[in-house]
Amino acid sequence: MGRVDEDEKARLFELADLIAAVGRQIHASKESLNRESWTAGDIAVMRYIDRNPGTSARAAAEATQQISSNFSRALRGLENKGLVHREPDPEDARRVRLYPTERAQENLRRLSDLWSDLLDGVVTDRAEVDATIATLRHIETKLAEKALGR
Repeated sequence: MGRVDEDEKARLFELADLIAAVGRQIHASKESLNRESWTAGDIAVMRYIDRNPGTSARAAAEATQQISSNFSRALRGLENKGLVHREPDPEDARRVRLYPTERAQENLRRLSDLWSDLLDGVVTDRAEVDATIATLRHIETKLAEKALGR
């Protein structure tokens, strides 16, 4: 991995700082939707299960980069909140598959409405929105790949 010069280091820091700042503002808006406490681990696990219904616990733990005990705690909490349910793996009854519940889907719909309303009028150019989404997806993918390489 190459070393970045001070100018590039400052630009990359500003990018990360702005992503974190926007994330904090978006997360704060979520508080009015749901007063349940959510850890970063809970959010990562729920997001992965929502995007990968039927995933195994092992795959979800690896994808969210959580150690087994932290993942298990997050999964139990999501199950207790009625957001995730387990089903036996049809190919191997010793394993389970994880699925979001209808309650999780309803929360996601409400969150979609809330966040869409929050950003409505903030970024109005469709091409800019699409470019930002593509850039953030790329950053997320590369960071996950980098973390797996550690």
